[in-house]
Amino acid sequence: MDLDLSGKHALVCGGSQGIGYATANELARLGADVTLLARSREQLEVALGRLPVVHTAQRHACIAVDMRDRVALHDKTQATICAPKPVQILINNTGGPPGGPARDARIDEFTEAFQQHLIANHVLLHAVLPGMRASGYGRIVNVISTSVKEPIRNLGVSNTIRGAVASWAKTLATELGPFGITVNNVLPGYTKTQRLDQILDDRTKETGKTRQDIAKAMLESVPLGRFAEPSEIASVIAFLASPAAAYVNGINVPVDGGRMQSL
Repeated sequence: MDLDLSGKHALVCGGSQGIGYATANELARLGADVTLLARSREQLEVALGRLPVVHTAQRHACIAVDMRDRVALHDKTQATICAPKPVQILINNTGGPPGGPARDARIDEFTEAFQQHLIANHVLLHAVLPGMRASGYGRIVNVISTSVKEPIRNLGVSNTIRGAVASWAKTLATELGPFGITVNNVLPGYTKTQRLDQILDDRTKETGKTRQDIAKAMLESVPLGRFAEPSEIASVIAFLASPAAAYVNGINVPVDGGRMQSL
């Protein structure tokens, strides 16, 4: 199986921690040059220093920018993603919106989430697409949510926006396939990240139950009986970014321990 990414350049959003960093680490282990993108310069520098270097030509970099700032996102990525080589692998990965039912969400919560997720993804698409087409290699992987198949209770804004991103990706898979560029979505289940901590905290406040009881109830719906490690999500993302996945296009891949009941 050809998983070698030597000579490839990957841009990983949310790359300073969680699934984003785990993905960056896996891509770097497979030989890719990795550019991390996140808000905190300090956290990025720490993450950058931890990335593996497996061959002498490998170079890693980082971009500190807020995904919600469309202009800054465009301007700060332009110079970095073209040097020393264009981006051929784009990992769209951004923290989810705050919880709560859709009926109670403010209009600006929807618009802010739309900007942070779909619009930011599209800004980055425009930045990397010329390089992907010129190099003859393109992989776009969006880290979204199982909610695109089964909406998650009390995550109204997230359910809505994640679904929009999934439809955007499916549309692009058809449009970009003729250029050898694939677009796929990975749908993590309950994973040990700050997002999971947020969900546990929200449900604890909502129900008055202990954090341990909430976690136990969540795991009762997971056949494997545990939360995922970020590295387990990263392995699937890395496969989709590799030459081995060249004929995988336009799909949603759940990595949820079997929790979802839909096919």
